[in-house]
Amino acid sequence: MVNATSTDHFVKLVNNRFKFSLFLLFKLPSAWLSGVRIHKMDAHSCTTVVPYRWLSQNPFGSTYFACLAMAAEMSTGVLAMAHTSGTSSRVSMLVTGMEGIFLKKAKSRTYFTCEQGDAIRNAIMQAIASGNSSAITIGITGRSADGTEIAQFKVTWSFKSTSKT
Repeated sequence: MVNATSTDHFVKLVNNRFKFSLFLLFKLPSAWLSGVRIHKMDAHSCTTVVPYRWLSQNPFGSTYFACLAMAAEMSTGVLAMAHTSGTSSRVSMLVTGMEGIFLKKAKSRTYFTCEQGDAIRNAIMQAIASGNSSAITIGITGRSADGTEIAQFKVTWSFKSTSKT
């Protein structure tokens, strides 16, 4: 089962800009370099942001699609990490699918919000309870600061419980 105290502790660490920046630098250096960051997070939702700047732009005057995809995936992955950190079992997690639709040029900060933290937690609990893998597909929309829809992503995560050593 998921331990709410451990999940809350993980959320607190992620919301610490300095500590999470160090995590990105050492574990996801391409996200750190391109400026992908957590805007805000709780156990139920996570909002990431990717800036439009030299290290995240493409030759066509907009944010490179891979940077947008990193931010979209991170909004779901950090929630999954929060809920797996609060389990009594070791849970492996893997992105098994991703789709993206790009609607407008991203010429400013783009925000991706995942509000499916409860569904992610349920998929993790299902994997732990059954001992089999469990998958969930999560929809995320990227918007500019003024609310303009920039891109839509679907990320499929697979969770599997493994024994703790």
